[in-house]
Amino acid sequence: MAASSVASAEREEWSDLARLAADPKKEAEFLSALMSSYRRSTGASGAALYSEENGVMTRVLDVGTGSFPATLGDEVDDEIEFLELPGGRLAARDAERPASAQLRALLSTGVAIRQLRRQLKRQDFEANLRGVEIEALYDVGLAITSMLDLDELSEGILLRAVSLLDARRGALYLMGDERFDLVRTIGGDAAPAIEVGDEVVTALLARKEVSEQTILPGARFVAAVPIEVEGRRRGLVIVADKESRVGVGPFAATDRRTLSLFANQAAIALENARLHREALEKQRLEREMELAAEIQQRLLPTVLPEVAGFELLGWSRPAQEVGGDYYDLIALRDGSWGLVVGDVSGKGVPAALMVSTVHSALRLLLDRLEVGPALLERLNRHIAETSAPNKFITFFMAEVDSDTRDVRFLNAGHNPAILIDAAGEPTELETGGLPLGLLPDGSYNGGQVAMDPGDLLCIYSDGITEAISCDDEEFGTGRLLDVLRATREQPLASIISAIDRATADFAAGMPQADDQTLLLLRRLPTS
Repeated sequence: MAASSVASAEREEWSDLARLAADPKKEAEFLSALMSSYRRSTGASGAALYSEENGVMTRVLDVGTGSFPATLGDEVDDEIEFLELPGGRLAARDAERPASAQLRALLSTGVAIRQLRRQLKRQDFEANLRGVEIEALYDVGLAITSMLDLDELSEGILLRAVSLLDARRGALYLMGDERFDLVRTIGGDAAPAIEVGDEVVTALLARKEVSEQTILPGARFVAAVPIEVEGRRRGLVIVADKESRVGVGPFAATDRRTLSLFANQAAIALENARLHREALEKQRLEREMELAAEIQQRLLPTVLPEVAGFELLGWSRPAQEVGGDYYDLIALRDGSWGLVVGDVSGKGVPAALMVSTVHSALRLLLDRLEVGPALLERLNRHIAETSAPNKFITFFMAEVDSDTRDVRFLNAGHNPAILIDAAGEPTELETGGLPLGLLPDGSYNGGQVAMDPGDLLCIYSDGITEAISCDDEEFGTGRLLDVLRATREQPLASIISAIDRATADFAAGMPQADDQTLLLLRRLPTS
């Protein structure tokens, strides 16, 4: 063939290769044409192109005759010659001469273009997959954040975690008392609890492979991510054995990233559910407290009786919405009146319930017994038998005889009542016994005092004398006596206001630590 004809054929061949290289849709045709040119120019019987795929040299194209392995390992046929290319290798059999520099350069460029296009395609695929992933996570997030019931939410979180990652198994753990407790499992058994700092969990969270694990018995491939709220670990999502067409396999880095993003949404949903549950519990407690306060208020006298020759006034303020202080004014069978002040140990609803018990039991006993030691002994035994071992009540009861103007009293471990005579001299009434409910066989003694015209009797609870100042000092009995002396001739309402004002000024803004109760009885000057 004439030289001009050969040159013309080469120009046409190079022109065809350039045209194919410019068209992305003809990548395979371009590479095939390059391989054919290489085989013709070298006289090889056959040639194959290998490209690096996931770290392995894999055959992607071959031309001519002769066999070539699907992948290149450490051992290859000695009859095969190789040409190193960027990201690949060209193998040839029976090559008679080397390829030209231009052809080798074109082969290198062709393989590089192929690698670049594959990389761009992979990135485009990953971007599209990321978009689908974000959309799926958004939909899943909306679904679980609308769940406010903790049981329903726990089930929803685990179901969606397993579905998102095509996992065969899964388990959800939430933080309990210093360990993670199992709340849901899918696809198999799971350990009932995981200790904080467990080595297997630590390895899984660090994305390390573990050869043996007992969290999900029998699972081959396990991945775990934490559920965290404000930097504090609240739980764990664990999945296992990713489903595929050929069985189960490990989770990729993108799977773990998806699971981590989902765990963030799960954390928000769990926190919402917790806050919702706390709000409901708070509402329930508030309703119960309101009801308890209403019931307790009904136990206090609503109308003060008229006791011939005396004036009466009672006042009580709980430290909480409901309290453990109690006072009562009871009409007795012989025409006299019973005055009662009690102080249950503790505060809040338990104390209020005990107040209700004492109120009912006392009125039932007074239908059969007179005011005296036997009454307190029966009341003490009833409280000891029906109340918790750590619950008791201090109790002061006075019986006012409207005929003789005498006052008989019983004191069961309560603050001594104070009798202020017309001259301002105090007498403390403390005869009695132990608080009610401490010992079932307690015994009690009574006392009696005569009230002259102008005498003032003050029965109070320790919330008055134990009011605390900013310096951690108690108000004390001495200060109470000072107020009583100074106001003993004023209206009873003014005396109570003066005591309330004195304790408040003494506390100087410190919160009221205990219930405060006052019951005042004064013999009229003309009686």
